[in-house]
This record gives sequence, C-alpha cells and structure tokens, in this order.
Amino acid sequence: MSGKLRIIGGEWRSRHIVFDDAPGLRPTPARVRETLFNWLQFDVANSHCLDLFAGSGALGFEAASRGAKRVVMVENNPKTCQKLKQNCGLLASDTVDVVQNDVQLFIKNCNESFDLIFLDPPFAQGLLQPTCQQLAEAGLLAPYGKIYLEVERKLQLQQLPENWQLLKHKIAGDVSFNLYQNL
Repeated sequence: MSGKLRIIGGEWRSRHIVFDDAPGLRPTPARVRETLFNWLQFDVANSHCLDLFAGSGALGFEAASRGAKRVVMVENNPKTCQKLKQNCGLLASDTVDVVQNDVQLFIKNCNESFDLIFLDPPFAQGLLQPTCQQLAEAGLLAPYGKIYLEVERKLQLQQLPENWQLLKHKIAGDVSFNLYQNL
C-alpha cells in the first residue's frame, strides 16, 4: 500500500510525493509542516539540511522546495530509500541526496555540519535522546543551527544537549513538535 502527500510551499508547491507504507512511517501532517516552515521561513534558503529517519521525505523535500542549498535524507529501509530516490527523479532535484544507512552509523561517520536538522524517529523506540546526544557530540548541528524534534505527545524531552535552547513548541493530536537552536 502506498500514500502520497502534497508539498505545501516553494518551487514544488502543490506537487505530490509518494511513499510506501512501512512500519513506523508517519509523514509529518501538512498543518504541522506549515507551522514548522513558518517558524523557519528565514532559515531555509541556502541552508544545508539533514533529514534523519527521513521516511516519506516530507520535511526534506519541503526544505528543498523552499530553497535549501543541500538536503541529505538518511533512511535505513531499502524500499523507502528507493521511493525517496524516485521522488527526487520526479522532482528533477539536484539538491537532495538520499543515503541508505542506519542513522547512528551515519552520524558516527559524517564530518559535515548542518544549519537545519529534522529529527522524527519512529515512536516508542527510545531513539530520540541517544540520537540527540550523538548529534551534539559529533558536532553535526552548526553553531546557531536549528533542530526540529517531532515526538509522541507523551514523551518528556529530557537529557537533551545543554546548549540547545527551546525556541518553539506545539502539540497537534498525538504529536509534539519542537524547534531548538544550538547556542
């Protein structure tokens, strides 16, 4: 079974991307993406973005559509990666790179830094805090860079890096979404 979602802004506004159903795949809803990209309206153009646990690619494609200079999508599921690559082809994107890899291994071996990081791990698997700590230790979030965390509503955001400051927080249904800045 497959689904599709609409890109809501930028160059590819109203274009659809398709994705396969996969365990834990929850595309970020349009209203949440709209709020997030309103928060980031002055930060996306010419930025380097990292979309971890990319899934449908909704966040990464939205950033690319809105002028990100480079977007790296990291996803472990081979079928999901194939669909991400197909969407890149359909959009004729030369700014999006799809990397099939385990997120922790990618972070361990990455030597870049990113202006924006989207982190939306599968729910109820305990992946958020360790991934955040690993990102901070590896220095992948640039100074004054922003990181978006999308988690289940009931999850308490604890043990996050001390130099990350909460800028924005909202709840939509069962999802808590948060924007932090690396100070």
